[in-house]
Amino acid sequence: MGAGTRMLARLALAGALLGAAVASAAPVAVTVTNHTRPTRCAEEDNVTFTLSAPGIEQFRVEALQPAYIGAIRDNHFAPDFSGCDFSGRGNAADPHYTFTPRHKVLYQGRRTRIVGITLPSFWRPARVPVRVAGRADTGFHLIQIFRKTHGHFVESMVLYPADGYWRIKPLPAPGLRDSGYGSSFLVGPIENEGRPVVDIASIDITPAPLSVVLNFVQGGRAVATLEKIDTTRTALRFTLLPGSSGRRPFAMLRSMYVAPHNADVSEVRWRDGTNSAGRAEPLPAVTTLYATDVRFGRSVPSRHNTSAPDMRFSDFQKDR
Repeated sequence: MGAGTRMLARLALAGALLGAAVASAAPVAVTVTNHTRPTRCAEEDNVTFTLSAPGIEQFRVEALQPAYIGAIRDNHFAPDFSGCDFSGRGNAADPHYTFTPRHKVLYQGRRTRIVGITLPSFWRPARVPVRVAGRADTGFHLIQIFRKTHGHFVESMVLYPADGYWRIKPLPAPGLRDSGYGSSFLVGPIENEGRPVVDIASIDITPAPLSVVLNFVQGGRAVATLEKIDTTRTALRFTLLPGSSGRRPFAMLRSMYVAPHNADVSEVRWRDGTNSAGRAEPLPAVTTLYATDVRFGRSVPSRHNTSAPDMRFSDFQKDR
């Protein structure tokens, strides 16, 4: 066992021990703040929700099938630029750094495949070292993780090392060959460089059981462990080492909302620990809330990314 593999095993063990230490504690509430701005462009991440609280050391992030998943007949994935104008801001205004394209299988197992992709251009110059099953590489813009289902591999999550974004989704629901991504999220020390980012110094991935260690440029790390992946949900448990300071968000949801029928997120459902029934509001009506469990989702089918999952953040834990 190499030094890198031993270190990864120790970090995963630290996360597991911390989980055991706080698992019996009651979930705590965090501050969820809506920074969304209006847009008519379905390809613009205009939705931003921050999650903040001091001392958070563990929480769960889930991708859940939308309530209407069984009624989908037309599963729309195609981009929609009909209401877009990127002049002076947004994706078209981003810097473009050039790279030599690559597509490399970093791990191939019976049920899991991990692929690294370097794009011809990207908006940030960072080349983040990545270690997968003890093998080192660098410079990937996407780390794709596939899970085998019904005889073929389906992408279930992707991590962007150069800016820290995650996207996850459940395995396809019965009757669908695949499902779309929708919202993305960030975990760690979030900075603003024209858009929110997390600067990652290095990444260590253990394929089976799946765990991902993010070592941050500013210090500290996050350990993500796969709790569940099936046709109803994909669930990751995050352990922050050290816990959140409370001076900045420890997590952020990024998404798109034009109208209820054209959105990756159109409503927010949450519990605050005092009302077991929970509450729900349309996304534009939400400002700041305190939640032990918050779900960003849709009840009305969207004409864009129709099968994209709802995103839920829950089980926030502190070291008491």
